[in-house]
Amino acid sequence: MIIEKWLKYSANLLKKNKILVYQLESVILLSFVLKKSKSWIYGFYEKKINYIKLKILKKFLKRRIKGEPIAYILGFCEFWSLKIYVSPYVLIPRKDTEILVNIVLQKINNNTKKILELGTGSGAISIAVAFEYSFINITAVDIDNKIINLAKYNAQKLNIYNITFLKSNWFSNLKNQKFDIIISNPPYISIQKYFFFKKELKFEPYRSLISDNNGTADLNYIISQSSKYLNNYGWLILEHGYKQGYIIKKMFQIKNFKNINQYFDIQGYDRVICGQKILIKDKK
Repeated sequence: MIIEKWLKYSANLLKKNKILVYQLESVILLSFVLKKSKSWIYGFYEKKINYIKLKILKKFLKRRIKGEPIAYILGFCEFWSLKIYVSPYVLIPRKDTEILVNIVLQKINNNTKKILELGTGSGAISIAVAFEYSFINITAVDIDNKIINLAKYNAQKLNIYNITFLKSNWFSNLKNQKFDIIISNPPYISIQKYFFFKKELKFEPYRSLISDNNGTADLNYIISQSSKYLNNYGWLILEHGYKQGYIIKKMFQIKNFKNINQYFDIQGYDRVICGQKILIKDKK
């Protein structure tokens, strides 16, 4: 089968199975299997695809039609213009989470020495920050060694050396360390919402998505504990669900965070919140 014929076939099949960007995904899959650029594919429509490659493509299409995210099929995705390897052990980094990275970068100044990321997953957030600021010491924690090993691998592949990856259940293994910024994209989906979106989410790790108390339990825990691990004037920066902005802001206020600000995602929903620990006021 030639490239042009396969692209038409695969695009039609993906479209029939309600894959939204069916044409682009057809090209992405073919590019990956043939180890050729997209521009090469467009220039060699009459080139034949050999039998072995066709078998691989057939398997990939079957997986995609079942709803498996293309990032898991390929084993990587792009985040912050960086190639991040993923596996079913970790969430696929979303474009919306780049907003969290942006806010972190805005809060970094000459006094910023140490950053903590809770629930690092693939390491994408810490790696993006470290890529921009190689002089800052970042500690990135997660609960599973398989996850930590994947995050380490991503950092090594991108020559990032200012991140310490540590197994920890949130703050459990941090031994009262203090940080200038704490960041997290914790689980924030309720069980009810998970079952509503189960078709889209079923391939991603359940425990990285679901949180009790209508999706706010982990957020609440992080907010309630963070002051113990923040230096004075330190920032807590969190991603949350698109309908959780009001209640999460209340949690920040109850724990006496100051300079609380909320930020919107691409679709205009509250997505990220930050607050500052201030124990003393500046003297003027």
